[in-house]
Formats: sequence, structure tokens, C-alpha cells
Amino acid sequence: MSYLSSIFLGFIQGVAEFLPISSSGHLAIFQNIFGLISGEADDLFFDVLLHLGTLAAVFVAYWGDIKALVLEFLTMLHLRKLPEGKKPDRLSRRMIAFIIIATLPLVLVLPIKDKVEGLYNNTFFIGFALLVTGTLLFVSDRMNHGNKDLKSASILDILLVGVGQAIAVVPGLSRSGTTISAGLARGFDREFAVRFSFLLSIPAVLGANLLSLIDAIQAGIDWSLLPVYLVGVVSAAVFGYLAIRLLKYISQKGSFGGFSYYCWGAGLVTLVLSLIK
Repeated sequence: MSYLSSIFLGFIQGVAEFLPISSSGHLAIFQNIFGLISGEADDLFFDVLLHLGTLAAVFVAYWGDIKALVLEFLTMLHLRKLPEGKKPDRLSRRMIAFIIIATLPLVLVLPIKDKVEGLYNNTFFIGFALLVTGTLLFVSDRMNHGNKDLKSASILDILLVGVGQAIAVVPGLSRSGTTISAGLARGFDREFAVRFSFLLSIPAVLGANLLSLIDAIQAGIDWSLLPVYLVGVVSAAVFGYLAIRLLKYISQKGSFGGFSYYCWGAGLVTLVLSLIK
């Protein structure tokens, strides 16, 4: 793998991870159709690093939220003592509970992990999943804007967003697009839907990549490629941060509908290429 390929794949991961167009689907397309990724153990390790790069972008973009959640979580576990006179942060505790609840449906995916990973080689399925992602974005963008936020969202609302995240583990379905669409369908305020989607990604990405990292290390890694990989990680982090900023701006000022047309176009092209390849 060249430095240029590493930068390009970092760009794809960073942009597609947070814009609702499916990073897993795009990386699989470049692997299966264009051959930029071989699918060997080294590339599995590179994929893990790219995801950690985009996770770093979430930490930078939402550092204030994440710091408050971590400190409050430590307080809940009695590992941190509150300053005298300071009361527990009820909103942070509510967000922590919501993230835990919404992450639980991912446990149901573990028994079928191998079958899900097998879909990464099915380019036709990925093209179809991109069409579904586009449809979800198109429909959710035309729903009446809700006003539910951290204070007013219910456990059922949060659980259904978590189910959406679990379904979106298949390549071609955008995790952010599915969770944001599920939130909007439940009446979330657009800004809260985006914020919750990104914070919810933290335990999901950490858990999934821990499992993938173990598999990659067991299969063997060519450590001489590490400098090339790190360039891709930086690329994923930088472009991921820019994508987060763009999506936050769109949630405030614009519409998600434009992404639906992109997903439809990318899905149709992928379907055609999968049939003629």
C-alpha cells in the first residue's frame, strides 16, 4: 500500500463514517471492485486503525460532552468524589444511561458476526443497502421536525435508535444515517439526533474494533507498514472532524435529503458494477 492510497482510504473513511453514506459500504466497494484493499490481515489491521482515527475525530468534536460524561461516570462508580457542595450532573447521568441502553441491541449481533462480515464480499448486497440508506434519509428528512431532546426523550425512543444502530452493522447501511433517521422518526430535535448518534458511536466503535484488532493480531501484522497506516489514520481523523462539522452545520441550517440522492446514485452504480465485474 502506498502513502497516497493510505491518505485516500483515510479520506473515504473519515467522510463516509460521519456523513450518512456508509463508510463500511464504501471501503468494501473499493476492496471488491477497485482492489485498493486486499482483505488480508494487514488490511484488517489498517481498517481498525482508520476507525480509531475517526473515533479520535469524535473526541475532538465533542470533547466537552465526553469529558462531562466520563467524569460523571467515574462519580457514579464512586471512583471520583464530587467537590464539596456540588450536586450530581443529572443530564450527564441521563445521557450515560441512554448510551448504555442504545448499545445493548448490538449484543444480539454477536452470534451472527461472521455472517455479517461475509456480506462485505457481497457487492450486490452493498449496492442494495445503499439504496435503502438513501430511502431512509429521504423519508426522515420529510418528517415533521420534532422537539424531543435529552430531557424529554423516552427509553423506548432511545432503544429504537439502538436497534437501528444494530441493524446498520451490515455494510451499505450508514450507522449515522440509520441512527439519525431513527431519532428523527421518534421526534428528536435534529441537533439532538446528530449529537446522540455521534456519542453513541463511541462504545460501538471501541467494541467492534477491539474484536477486529484481536483477529488481526492473531492473523499476523506486517509492522513495517505502520508508518503508511499512521498517515491514513491522520487522514481519517482530519477528514472525519471536518465531516462532523459539516453534518452539525447541516443539522442546524440545511437538509439531509441531498445525501439520499448520493446514496441512490452510488447504490445503482455499485449494483451495475457488481453484475458486470
